[in-house]
Amino acid sequence: MATRPESLPTTEVLPPVTVASELVAMLFRLGVRQAFGVSGGAMASLWDALSSGPLAVHHFRHESGAAFAAIEASFAGGRPTVVFTTTGPGLTNALTGIVTAREERARVIVVSACTSASTRGRFPIQETSPATLPPSLYASGRTFHFASVVDDPRELAATERALRAGLVRRDGFVAHLALDPTIQRAPAPASSAAAAPGPSSLSELPAPECVAACVAALSDGPFVVWVGFGARDAAPEVATLARRMGAPVMCSPRGKGIFPEDDPLFIGVTGLGGHASVMRSLEACAPRRVLVLGSRLAEGTSFWDPRFVAPRGFVHVDVDSEVPGRAFPAAPTLALVGDVGATLRAVLPDLRAPHGRALAALSCPRLDRGATRARGPVRPEALMDAIQAHVVDRSDATVLAESGNSFLWTTQHLRFATPHRYRLSTNTGSMGHAAAGVVGAALATGRPAVAVVGDGALLMTNEINSAVKYRARAVWIVLNDGRYGMCAQGMDALGLVADAEIPPVDFAAFARSQGARAARVEREDELDSALAQAMAADGPFLVDVRIDRSCQAPASLRNQALAGKAAPPREPVFPVA
Repeated sequence: MATRPESLPTTEVLPPVTVASELVAMLFRLGVRQAFGVSGGAMASLWDALSSGPLAVHHFRHESGAAFAAIEASFAGGRPTVVFTTTGPGLTNALTGIVTAREERARVIVVSACTSASTRGRFPIQETSPATLPPSLYASGRTFHFASVVDDPRELAATERALRAGLVRRDGFVAHLALDPTIQRAPAPASSAAAAPGPSSLSELPAPECVAACVAALSDGPFVVWVGFGARDAAPEVATLARRMGAPVMCSPRGKGIFPEDDPLFIGVTGLGGHASVMRSLEACAPRRVLVLGSRLAEGTSFWDPRFVAPRGFVHVDVDSEVPGRAFPAAPTLALVGDVGATLRAVLPDLRAPHGRALAALSCPRLDRGATRARGPVRPEALMDAIQAHVVDRSDATVLAESGNSFLWTTQHLRFATPHRYRLSTNTGSMGHAAAGVVGAALATGRPAVAVVGDGALLMTNEINSAVKYRARAVWIVLNDGRYGMCAQGMDALGLVADAEIPPVDFAAFARSQGARAARVEREDELDSALAQAMAADGPFLVDVRIDRSCQAPASLRNQALAGKAAPPREPVFPVA
């Protein structure tokens, strides 16, 4: 009797393991769960492997948006992320985001296509190789901690070892792997996965003599703590230190919330959008030293203002040995190279609370909530009050602030009591970072993420369409004043003339046209309803807020800092108002 075909035993035919599919498996082993990018013909095999593999693959509308999303997904999710690009403009479009990832100390792996060796130099479409693009894109150095053109499948094992070693760095890790189409399709060596070792470990503690010197310095008299983004995982240790020693705490713009901003010891934010209470408190308490925790003290944090230099200088803790002493090279600096949390845990057992030392009267940042007005466009201060109430106080959403007046308003007016809630980029400061990055933060956590953005930034880069596709709980709050606000106010303050105007845009309609929900706010009494809708939404939502152009962004601290410098005058850099 013949056997029916459907009853025949079947053997599953597995697809061949290619370099591309093994690379995706390798990325998963390294902890990657999210990939962001834009496709292209030269990466067809890689795109197929990504789409068929275990990673959540998000196909975006522009490579720069994908890179910004990958940065914020890395921070929000606590894992390394991938940016994938094709040849030519695929890679170069992502470059601003790549540079930003390095500056922000994110953990991002760029996987790109490059031109096949057999066609290089023969004018192929979008020729992409070290011969046609800056060689630094393909070599370990200033742009990438690790970079490699994978020309041989047998290189995968060594590549995995290099990536695994780099990803344990506490100061971020940005890598680049370039594969041509032929290599992507080539069979993967069977031994590549087995060759990868377990995670390596790096020393997180400074040398014992440095720890002892730190204890002695902090026991020598009053000091102030200056908290930066590098201390974001050391919030309990920072709080224990400050409260035991009665030390005032100030923070960088990126360090908001690491030490609670409602604590009586908190004296304010320094730098861009910062508080005048900082300098008043420093004058009142006259510290002998400043303890810097995880901050580069860059221009956006310090303006290199000599008034921050205490008589006995800085005690500076950072994982990067090149950071301490760079911003204030003439100031005495005790450098401790190590993780902030581990260093403080080593210091605290030997640090005793001072006796008989009266705590100076500190000047804490004041936040006067104004009454809602019924007419006229929305004052940014009123918008910040509403964001504080609906976003910061009533949700666990991450808040991202865009470059420009947006982060001046949010830095000065919003208050955070916990770390990991506030994100901005003050160094690279690329417009569009938050507008696209908010999608990555939302996708990495599944929770709402809110971007406070200007109209100019949202027109420059946005991923609303991507958010709709992946049902990201991303919220955009647009400061819509029909201009590049920081530039307009800055040029006016300088007495110079320039056209910073933007033709009117209905951003609510713009968002709806792509499938997102939206609300338009023209009066302050409409804010509560719009923000409540936005935070309750189960998908992307945009709030288009018509801003009062006459309100000056809080940028005066920069001018005060420049006025206090001993350095020669420099060219003006916004903000100047």
